[in-house]
Amino acid sequence: MLGILSAGVAPGLALLCYFYLKDEYEPEPISFVLRTFLYGVLLMFPIMFIQHVLETEHLVNSHLFDAFLSSSLLEEFFKWFILFYAVYQHVEFDEPFDGIVYGVAVSLGFATAENILYLLANGIEHAMTRALLPVSSHALFGVIMGFYIGKAKFTEGKKGKWIIFSLLLPFILHGTYDYILISLENWLFIIFPFMIFLWWFGLRKVKKAKALSANHFKKQYQVQKTLHS
Repeated sequence: MLGILSAGVAPGLALLCYFYLKDEYEPEPISFVLRTFLYGVLLMFPIMFIQHVLETEHLVNSHLFDAFLSSSLLEEFFKWFILFYAVYQHVEFDEPFDGIVYGVAVSLGFATAENILYLLANGIEHAMTRALLPVSSHALFGVIMGFYIGKAKFTEGKKGKWIIFSLLLPFILHGTYDYILISLENWLFIIFPFMIFLWWFGLRKVKKAKALSANHFKKQYQVQKTLHS
């Protein structure tokens, strides 16, 4: 049991630390990051209940609907809801890169809970595959969601486009990921190129978010300098 719990938790915490340490300016309070992670863990229960109802009532009867509705839309919407309503207005969310930190935290909280339940049901021998695929993909969906949430908060003018992107892009990517896994016979030959693309795309967003944060602090410094001159 201890081995399964360790194998279930380790990938999520490792990825959370990796993206947390990418924040080069004002690292977020660990307590609030862990609280956001816990929000993601708690999301597992309502999502599991809704997915169970959809399955038992036979409301989802195709691979396409299963991938994009029962899995992607449901999971990404709940994560987005927490990020937008519990984190977006928080005082600690004070630079664009913070969106990525908190997006990754809520996504990995959910992914870690899901991972533990899967390993308990199917065995620790699946731990490596789970770490490389579902846990990593959830982290990257969180990066993309958080990037656009951060862009929305710190962009002057109309923010609606970026808020829509923060849900739409993770939804499309997550649905595509699940559709590859559940519907394609030779999924192994497609999922790894897809994951390489996902890592490339996610790390590109990390780089852009760093630049946005640098520009944000530069503007703040210039304003303060002007006020004190």
